[in-house]
Amino acid sequence: MAVIKAQLAKHKFFLLAVLLLSVKTYLVYKVGFNISSENVLQEFLLFINPISSAVFLIGLSFFFTGLKRNVVIVVTSLFATLVLYFNLLYFRFFSDFLTWPVLFQTSNAKDLTGSITELIRTIDLLLIIDLVILSYLILKKIAPIQVKAKREPLIVLGLSFVIFIVNLGIAQIERPQLLTRSFDREMLVKNIGLLNYHVYDGYIQSQSRAQRVFADSSDMTEILDYRKENYKEADQDLYAIAEGKNVIVISLESLQTFVINETLDGEEITPFLNSLINESYYFDHFYHQTAQGKTSDSEFLLATSLFPRDSGSVFFTHAGNEYHSLPEILNEAGYYTSVLHANNKSFWNRDVMYDSFGYDHFFDIESYEVNEENSVGWGLKDVDFFKQSIELLKSQPQPFYSKFITLTNHFPFELGEEDKFINEFNSNSNTLNRYFPTVRYMDHALELFFDELKENGLYEDSIFIMYGDHYGISDYHNRAMSLFLNKDEITDFDQIQLQRVPMFVHIPGHSDHELKHTVAGQIDLKPTIMHLLGLETKDDIQFGTDLFSPERDSFVVLRDGSVITDEYVFTKGSCYQKADGAEVDIEECESFRERGAQDLYFSDKVIYGDLLRFY
Repeated sequence: MAVIKAQLAKHKFFLLAVLLLSVKTYLVYKVGFNISSENVLQEFLLFINPISSAVFLIGLSFFFTGLKRNVVIVVTSLFATLVLYFNLLYFRFFSDFLTWPVLFQTSNAKDLTGSITELIRTIDLLLIIDLVILSYLILKKIAPIQVKAKREPLIVLGLSFVIFIVNLGIAQIERPQLLTRSFDREMLVKNIGLLNYHVYDGYIQSQSRAQRVFADSSDMTEILDYRKENYKEADQDLYAIAEGKNVIVISLESLQTFVINETLDGEEITPFLNSLINESYYFDHFYHQTAQGKTSDSEFLLATSLFPRDSGSVFFTHAGNEYHSLPEILNEAGYYTSVLHANNKSFWNRDVMYDSFGYDHFFDIESYEVNEENSVGWGLKDVDFFKQSIELLKSQPQPFYSKFITLTNHFPFELGEEDKFINEFNSNSNTLNRYFPTVRYMDHALELFFDELKENGLYEDSIFIMYGDHYGISDYHNRAMSLFLNKDEITDFDQIQLQRVPMFVHIPGHSDHELKHTVAGQIDLKPTIMHLLGLETKDDIQFGTDLFSPERDSFVVLRDGSVITDEYVFTKGSCYQKADGAEVDIEECESFRERGAQDLYFSDKVIYGDLLRFY
């Protein structure tokens, strides 16, 4: 006992640093990441899981002696704090944790400055209290100066490994097959800790890169069989109904379905889109299926009918793959294909990925006149963007396929007073408050764009596909969202319903219009567009289904493994009745949960193995 006490006294500075870092991490889990626990064991895991990584990281100081050891303790604590803080900033907008592919997307950094500053809080300074305490103890020479002992470094690192194994063992009891759930980052952080999660994520990413090396053409056989089993014939009344027409696709930035046909202070939030429902096929149970790639993920889903990666952006990690993309197919059918987006061409690595997709032209920021007067937030305001795009559309040969990506309704939802056509909401969330005026402005810009198309003779010869690209309001703002929706709280079931985004198919001159309730997602866009244009999809490798197919299953799987049907919602390991949100036995969701997992597995296999190079 005396020996143990002596060792504790000898290494009290190291132990203090471990304690402060572990407690700080736990508090960020609870306050910053809003991680909840369902039982005592989960809360215990949450409390102990920072310890092993703290002991390992700060234990590296044992390779040094004297004052250097104490300085290294502060430096490693600072490193851990930065990892914690960068994840906290990322979580405040994306409600997710950083992955290695995201960290390597450095070309986006210069465009994110405004968004990052919006996420910083004064209270964040509390994260450096432990660093201040440790530095003070060193400066005042209170921290003991240590000499190096031969076995100490190995003992400390071995101790960290033992603590991790014990932690993992308890976590596996609480959540069996935990390490097979790499897509559920919150679950991993909750059970093994943030720093350990980043190590595991690095291992997973290296595995995915290795898959291409070992892939061969035989890997396609199982996927082809699966595709044939799930193919659905087109609706013969709508097949080729838009053959030869221009296709205008509009990606509506951060637009969620909860604002459609809704009012704020007695004013419609989206009056133009509301009116367009009566002149279109409108899908009110249409979900985004994006992950960390956000807008780029929605573009990938549209172009390929494959799922994006569950971490990072496939636009960065697999831009060199072979794809049988929608632009490439339309090029072969005689269409001129383009993207119009007033942003830097390298953002999301678009200049490289668009070449892989086969687009004929990318009208980026260089194609627009952008100045301080016509810009806000992320750049050119939507009204000016659409107005300037008319001449670009007219310069193209017809028929064309042109995709527009809007900008104004982008976090942090900035807008000048002169462009606010509706009041801000009144809640504790400035983000949600500002969201409604930018949504209203985008709606106004769309109305003007349609008027311009009519005046310039482009409206009647075109069809329009318009959809929300991803959520705008994350679950970080659930308290404010519950106030707007008049709910006591936002449950996991509610959060899934908030992933619905508007989806319109508008065909000028077509008299049949309908409100469609089929459960669907962005992965269904490619086969839908192809069938409307009279292009066959039977031999195409894709995981979506024509939205109009009379045989289609009302079904969608999200990138995190959540699955939605007409009757049930599966998410975060629980099954709910869709009608009332009541939780039911997990077996009710088992069959379609397995189908969703199968879809994700095969799609990942195509991407990671670059299997379309063999097809």
